[in-house]
Amino acid sequence: MSLSDEETKASFLGALNMERGIYEDSARLYAPYYRQAAIKVYDLNEAEREPYLKTAYADVSAAFSYYLENYNEDRPIILAGFSQGADMCYRLMMEYFGDEELSDRLVAVYAIGWAMTDDMAEKYPQLKAASGETDTGVVISFECESETVTETFIIPEGTKALSINPLNWKTDSTAAAREENAGACFTDYEGNIIEEVPALCGCYIDMNRGVLKVTDILSEDYPAAIPGLPDGAYHVYDYQFFYRDLQENVEVRLNQYLKKRYAMDSTPKG
Repeated sequence: MSLSDEETKASFLGALNMERGIYEDSARLYAPYYRQAAIKVYDLNEAEREPYLKTAYADVSAAFSYYLENYNEDRPIILAGFSQGADMCYRLMMEYFGDEELSDRLVAVYAIGWAMTDDMAEKYPQLKAASGETDTGVVISFECESETVTETFIIPEGTKALSINPLNWKTDSTAAAREENAGACFTDYEGNIIEEVPALCGCYIDMNRGVLKVTDILSEDYPAAIPGLPDGAYHVYDYQFFYRDLQENVEVRLNQYLKKRYAMDSTPKG
């Protein structure tokens, strides 16, 4: 998007507002505008799409560098993004968090709606997939689909994502019943919760593709809404289906991080 396009910037802010309630009770929010690549970029193959994503990331990286220099003041950091924003989070991790001092400030990365893979983790050891509910310095990632979907441009054929189940915080195929869902929340562009549904859906991880299969709902009630995604691709609902559980988990991981940091800071030296 053009940074001079005020209409598009308003939509960008609206999308942020839909998700900000998950984080803002636990953290200050810093969210830059950037030249986000348009959806049609994802019609291209990976090599062709990369120059557009590099342009997007140049803005994100510059904003993060400015944040570190002017606002962070050694505070703990949570990175969070959705879809292309999740991709931007991975790129921030790759560029900045090989640094041990900065890595020590990382609470967690909520990179929802874009796949993290074994290849990424092998190349960049700072990318560590979450293994439970309370580990810190890790990446929390998943992408939602119905049980009938077999491929999307988000997780194409041959890709296996490293995912965690946001209801039971397991990384295997153990199913979470809908009763474990603390609340799906559907929000508007002002950030208001317009509908909250406890126990809307359950889910489990498909171990072949690493995708999160959502149960107990009908795909026709939750249309894909994104060009190029098939019926049953629940991408736009990744945050909304598990809103309350993610909100709680942000607080849990932050408290766990602060506990460990306080213990380290209070340990006698010498």
